[in-house]
Amino acid sequence: MTRESPDARLRRPLIHTVYAAVALTCASCSTTPPPAPEEIRKQALGNVTVEHPWKAGAMSAEAVQDNWLSSFQDTQLDALVREALNNNPDLRIAAARVEQAGQYLVIAQASLKPWLGIAGTGGMKSGGGGDPTSALQGIMIAASWELDLWGRVRYQRNAARETYASAQSDFEFARQSLAASTAKAWFTATQLGQRADIAAEMVKSAQQLTTLAEDRERVGAGTETDTALARASARDLEDTHQQLEFARGQALRALEVLIGRYPAAEIAARPDLIAMPGAVPVGMPLQMLERRPDVIAAERRVAAAFNRIGEAKAARLPKLSLNLNFGAIDSEILQLKEDFENPTGGAGARLVAPLYQGGALNANVEIRTLEQKEAIADYARIALRALSEVENALAASASLATRVSLLTQSLDEQTRTMGLVQERFKIGRIDRRSVEQQNLGVQNAKLALLNVRTEELAQRVNLHLALGGSFETPQRQAEARP
Repeated sequence: MTRESPDARLRRPLIHTVYAAVALTCASCSTTPPPAPEEIRKQALGNVTVEHPWKAGAMSAEAVQDNWLSSFQDTQLDALVREALNNNPDLRIAAARVEQAGQYLVIAQASLKPWLGIAGTGGMKSGGGGDPTSALQGIMIAASWELDLWGRVRYQRNAARETYASAQSDFEFARQSLAASTAKAWFTATQLGQRADIAAEMVKSAQQLTTLAEDRERVGAGTETDTALARASARDLEDTHQQLEFARGQALRALEVLIGRYPAAEIAARPDLIAMPGAVPVGMPLQMLERRPDVIAAERRVAAAFNRIGEAKAARLPKLSLNLNFGAIDSEILQLKEDFENPTGGAGARLVAPLYQGGALNANVEIRTLEQKEAIADYARIALRALSEVENALAASASLATRVSLLTQSLDEQTRTMGLVQERFKIGRIDRRSVEQQNLGVQNAKLALLNVRTEELAQRVNLHLALGGSFETPQRQAEARP
């Protein structure tokens, strides 16, 4: 009878173990997929319907377009946004969180694969007092693999995958928010610069009126009260000018911090506001919820919470691991048993079934269930906020467009009146005071129109951000993902 070799005896339990693993894995239950996006919306929003046009505006319902930043046709603004994307600390934090989530996914996926390790020991003869274990020399290779019978490890992996997707969407919304914040900060800096220039012009008129009041008082045509009032008005306008100069510096420093520069108020703002771009397509509310990154991130968090419930439920069931080891041991001091064979190895299985843990396992399932309820409520909060932001931006856009039209007409009338006043001054019908007073009226009309035009541009940016359209082309957007 032929004696079976040690290698053959090693392969036999290994083959049986592999067969058992395949059979058990095939018989194991599959994981349940998380609820679909439409089901999440239904659970979160209840009776809130979103399959209708926007209520606050009659703009085009065609699909929302990307690359909205180019619609402002401002190359300096484009450069500032690129600089912000490269240097903004908050965005770098968001990018690091995406990378962290990606590594957590790697760890979760690793749990589905076998574990392999190696251990060794060695020593040399000693005259005494040494570690007895140093008398053994050898090396051992061991492998272990948990059979995911109930889907616990797969649910864990799926939760990590959804968390990673959520972090990616959060990062994309952070990029879009940063571009929007940079654009609005740029518009504000331009506005404050223009307001300071207008205030300086008003100070000149006020100072001229003060001089005229002093002259009239000197010749007896005016009173000391008139002079005092003119001086007070001039000082008030000088104070306003100083406040605006300070605000302009603050706005420039805030913009520099946003794009990652030292806050030195050294950016040269535009001399005037850019023109308002034409109308944009706004799509439908449902399309916005399916497109906007922060809503998608909330949706993925619901899916991650669902998978954690599956992981917690599966943790209440037995765990089965397959083990395999192979190695060789020798000694120059100790005598090994005569029937000890080198190399040696073996294979086996380990079963662990939780029986009683004081209710901890059931409590963990309940905690995960409550976390999913929280995630659904958080989705509802974010979705309703997103819907509100679009409706508010649309309503503001309509109102501001009307105001711009009215204030433009008002400025036109003030300018026309200024021309008439100057004509009357030239023929001696009125004095210089009327000209300077009318100039103040013109400058006030310019200020009012400037403020509303700036707000109109800011609301256009808010609308783009609320709709979820990217400020880049789809290709650049894909390239920017960490």
